[in-house]
Amino acid sequence: QVQLVESGGGSVQAGGSLRLSCAASGFSDDRVCVGWFRQAPGKEREKVAAISFQGVSPRYADSVKGRFTVSQDKAKNTLYLQMDSLKPDETAMYYCADNIFGCWRLWTGGASYWGQGTQVTVSS
Repeated sequence: QVQLVESGGGSVQAGGSLRLSCAASGFSDDRVCVGWFRQAPGKEREKVAAISFQGVSPRYADSVKGRFTVSQDKAKNTLYLQMDSLKPDETAMYYCADNIFGCWRLWTGGASYWGQGTQVTVSS
């Protein structure tokens, strides 16, 4: 049974940092692309960052470029999102996602698997 389990969320003041983790288990086939999405209350889910399972070719939403860093540790089967200079409007539930067909498919909104999410709250 495939599982994606996020951790590392919490409350932080504006300008602060958090590091999210996503531990994966139960995959029987080679993974292709992993990433992060977020959803704020009353808003649609939006993409944040994605990276190949090999840990190359990261991509970011324009709003987080230069502040967020996505990375993948193949040996630990764990995805990370380092978030710096956080803003209050980035308060949201952050979700880990996996697409077995590739990063283009993940980036256009499709995921084969989703985690349950971890809450990030940024106060002003």
